[in-house]
Amino acid sequence: MSEPEIAATEPAVLTLEPGTYYWCACGRSKDQPFCDGSHQGTGMEPVTFEITETRQVALCQCKRTANPPFCDGSHKAL
Repeated sequence: MSEPEIAATEPAVLTLEPGTYYWCACGRSKDQPFCDGSHQGTGMEPVTFEITETRQVALCQCKRTANPPFCDGSHKAL
């Protein structure tokens, strides 16, 4: 398994509607911060998460968070 690519050095702050989402863990997706299938062959898989009510979230794009898919400020150390 290789190291994930850094897609961006700041989180994606989004308002999400209730539903199931797939967060890109490999950093290769062209649809950041969501998975587009670009992880094929990397040994990495997207992180599935549920949103139960409309809310604003900060999704990690540096792929170094200890709390995937949510930003924990790890990008500040890059």
